[in-house]
Amino acid sequence: MDEIEDGILSSIPPGALTLALARSTIRMEHSRTWQIDKTNDVHDLVICLEGTGTYSLNGKVLSLQPGEAMLIPAGTRFVGWTEGTEMFRGIAQHFTLDIYGAHDFIAQMVLHPKVRLSRWALLEPLLRHYRASAPPTSPTLQQHHLFMYVLARYIEDGFIAWRDHAAYPPGGADALNLAVMKAVSTISAHPLDPDAVERAVDAAPYNRDYFLREFQKRVGRTPRKYWEVQRMGRALHLLETGLSVSATAVAVGYSDPYYFSRMFKRVVGLSPREKLECIRRARHGGRAGQPQNDITA
Repeated sequence: MDEIEDGILSSIPPGALTLALARSTIRMEHSRTWQIDKTNDVHDLVICLEGTGTYSLNGKVLSLQPGEAMLIPAGTRFVGWTEGTEMFRGIAQHFTLDIYGAHDFIAQMVLHPKVRLSRWALLEPLLRHYRASAPPTSPTLQQHHLFMYVLARYIEDGFIAWRDHAAYPPGGADALNLAVMKAVSTISAHPLDPDAVERAVDAAPYNRDYFLREFQKRVGRTPRKYWEVQRMGRALHLLETGLSVSATAVAVGYSDPYYFSRMFKRVVGLSPREKLECIRRARHGGRAGQPQNDITA
């Protein structure tokens, strides 16, 4: 079955994030005699392609293997060295990532300092191209776009939780937009967990009734209705992959497929059967005689 994308970044509005590459990519190629001890004033994402690199961040030692990435937050002193006889090769990219042009997006999240990047079979050739094509001076537009994709994968793989509201000042339109975005992303990332709505709303540093009104004003739905839409979005994905209506109902938490069908139509505008027919027509044209799923399948 296809992987379902319901990550923490899936509901961030286009244009909300501003990425800036502080310099062109560093093509790391370090022998066993290499050592570094420094502090950067911007964030640094380090990705290992070959060999082993070892780093100490705030007293914690991390060993970086091929396929692993490490984030060094701005202002963090780090020490690095190479272990073993094999060359340590990879990339290091200095960057800033702001949201709504006013807040450090990385500072809003609790992230694992090191992760093994998912989909490495797809990412590795992209990263090797990224490294080989890096210009010696200023970053290029292509480099910018490729890194945004890689950074998004790191965030999705490394995300633990949103930081509490102390990470940004609770005042003004930008702060309220950020709080709504955090609630939206939390709900989107947990479309089968009804408690996600309460967690998302409770985490906002605003009066509950006020925040619910502002959420609806910006999103067009209440948090609970938004969660229902995300839940049916998961159901729609399952239907599109060929799962029967009854099996889909169970997968998204409905014991009664008929009740699920009524709720699906209320949210999507079509019954699951009607939606499956639309999918069939899109795949096969208007040809008759194609097999169809139904509630008892």
